[in-house]
Amino acid sequence: MSDDIWKRDEVESPCVKLCVVHPETRLCTGCFRSIDEIGAWSRMSPQERRSVMADLPSRAGTLAKRRGGRAARLKRGAKD
Repeated sequence: MSDDIWKRDEVESPCVKLCVVHPETRLCTGCFRSIDEIGAWSRMSPQERRSVMADLPSRAGTLAKRRGGRAARLKRGAKD
């Protein structure tokens, strides 16, 4: 019996299990995919997945780093 059935030519997901969606860009801060891309990933062709994967590195710079998080916002609010 052949093991070929278990060999698949699929593009792996870029998910790093750090799933937080940036509120303005609507990109995941872990893998940089859009909500639509994440939802459609399992239905995409290998070529579509490769295209998204090729674009991901350029998206990293589009996410502004948040500084201070909730604690900083609360501290700012106390000063007002």
